[in-house]
Amino acid sequence: MTTATPVRYSADLEQINPNEQEVVSGLNDAFDVILKRTAEDYGHAVRSVHAKAHGILKAKMIVRDNLPAELAQGLFSRSGNYDVYMRMSTNAGDILPDAIALPRGLAMKVVGVEGPRLSDAAGSTQDFVMVNGPVFQAPNAEKFLGNLKMLAKTTDRMEGTKEVLSSVLQTVNKGLEAVGISSPAVQSLGGAPDVDPLGETYFSVTPFRYGDYVAKFRLKPVSVGLTELMGRKIDTSVSENAIRETVQAEMRDIRAQWEFQVQLCRNIEDQPIEDPTVEWDETDAPFVTVAIVSAGPQDSWSDEKVDEVDERMRFSVWTGLAAHQPLGNINRARKAPYEHSAQFRQGFNRCPIHEPR
Repeated sequence: MTTATPVRYSADLEQINPNEQEVVSGLNDAFDVILKRTAEDYGHAVRSVHAKAHGILKAKMIVRDNLPAELAQGLFSRSGNYDVYMRMSTNAGDILPDAIALPRGLAMKVVGVEGPRLSDAAGSTQDFVMVNGPVFQAPNAEKFLGNLKMLAKTTDRMEGTKEVLSSVLQTVNKGLEAVGISSPAVQSLGGAPDVDPLGETYFSVTPFRYGDYVAKFRLKPVSVGLTELMGRKIDTSVSENAIRETVQAEMRDIRAQWEFQVQLCRNIEDQPIEDPTVEWDETDAPFVTVAIVSAGPQDSWSDEKVDEVDERMRFSVWTGLAAHQPLGNINRARKAPYEHSAQFRQGFNRCPIHEPR
């Protein structure tokens, strides 16, 4: 394990590109295409990304006692017990059959968090938005915009073609993994394996301020009910919502437990702030557990949860404490489009979006 001192947070760690506002405008335009097309097709506005949820859980987060000073930061500066909402999803902006295999996402909203907040962050919650892979598909927002424009052109069109393409890409991805290569690009286009989201490990991918330091986050399943699902494939040929139905059946009995972990940046050369396609090597920057997240048996797709969370909440990396400010080009570019998407949903559906108390 490394003995390097964690890098201290400074505003100088970020490098602002001169065209960032132009790129954000382009992202808003691309999201508008997705939002308007899906709203017209469904008669109901959905999220511009991660539109389809597979399960919603109510959980508890218990922050560990007596953390060392470098880990006792922000939300984790003292022990505590918090209510948590968790939403498992797939990353597309349209509601697709599960046979179109895409990366999984997990968003968490921690309720009742005290401390100075980020600008425009309503309520008293802390959001964590994660995916089941350690790196992002694009090195910066400009490259991501190019990918998003391509996805916007195919939103809610040619589902049969998408299923065929997904099947081909899954075969390609298996071939790449067999020779030790992981391809986020192939996975993001439909080549991700159809694995059970309850058995997956989720990563923030991008870095965040961690009080006096800088970190990435990870949510790792540790209870037996979850670990035995690691890598388990779901037969998506039986239903368009096979993943949701599988999670719902499993959560009737599972007592789920995850470790919430922090990976402190210790060398900005090897652990860059601005390029989320670079995985931070765990040998040099190990993940350390700072909290436990637990969810008992429950109905993961009840009408009450769908209405409360899927319809009336938003998840954004920019909802939370100033001590956990999102860092890097991708994170800076997420702020306005996330707000834009939520405002569109709220207006179209005439359903206020709120932060829980």
